[in-house]
Amino acid sequence: MSQPAPTRPPKPLFSNVSPAVPSPCISLCRLDEEKVCRGCFRHVEDIREWRSADDARRRVICAEAEQRRALA
Repeated sequence: MSQPAPTRPPKPLFSNVSPAVPSPCISLCRLDEEKVCRGCFRHVEDIREWRSADDARRRVICAEAEQRRALA
């Protein structure tokens, strides 16, 4: 009889929550024709990147989203 394969520890997940930079998500997730969320004004690529972004990058994402909101 063969031995079962050893189990691997789970992969670490990046935190979606940062005490320094809270997510701008307001749970109103609708993308417009330019793939910008009408709730938080982040681009879909920024939303995907959020989980792995460091605090500095998250601040840039939030600033860009705020600029989009101001122009809307």
